[in-house]
Amino acid sequence: MSLAREANRAIRSTIVLWVLTAIIYPFVMIGIGQIVFPSQANGSLITNAQNQVVGSALIGQPFTSDRYFSSRPSTTSYSTADPKKDDAKVLQTGVSGASNLAPSNPALMERIKGKTDKDPSKSIEGDYNRLKKAGIQPTGDLVYTSGSSLDPHITPQAASAQIARVASSRGLQPNQLQTLIAQNTNGRFLGIFGEPGVNVLKLNIALDRLKSAT
Repeated sequence: MSLAREANRAIRSTIVLWVLTAIIYPFVMIGIGQIVFPSQANGSLITNAQNQVVGSALIGQPFTSDRYFSSRPSTTSYSTADPKKDDAKVLQTGVSGASNLAPSNPALMERIKGKTDKDPSKSIEGDYNRLKKAGIQPTGDLVYTSGSSLDPHITPQAASAQIARVASSRGLQPNQLQTLIAQNTNGRFLGIFGEPGVNVLKLNIALDRLKSAT
């Protein structure tokens, strides 16, 4: 068999495999995803009452107002920094990562409880002290960051600990918020994997709808 014939066969095989694996297969998977799992395939986007996209169910967001339930801390500020002011290039959209601080590291306690500088303008208020001032009993997930620093969930206990503050700010009854938390709590995957969690963005959107409805 000639070298030219072998080369021709190899080229044709490569082209066929390329068409199958680089064109047909990806487009078939995209089609199946759009038909069977359209929401997940498009980023699990969440819309508000005005049908505007406000985020993804997979990525957390910071909430600082007393009128909303707070998310857990993030070492990357949930990647919401202004890239023009991010000299270290670590807070740009899409960046994730934990603090990598061990429980024995004093820097971890400095971040959680805060560090007071001689210059008041440079003092840092930690998450623990901020929560205590707001009358919230800090839970682990309200003071510790997640492994990705993009976790959108908090525990039902962490959400319940914020009920008094949110209810007072919005003039709602605590039992209304407790019901809202229960409605927005995700159970264990397949009933056995993981722990129940509350998606903070979904909870706060439902909170706004509850306020407008009343």
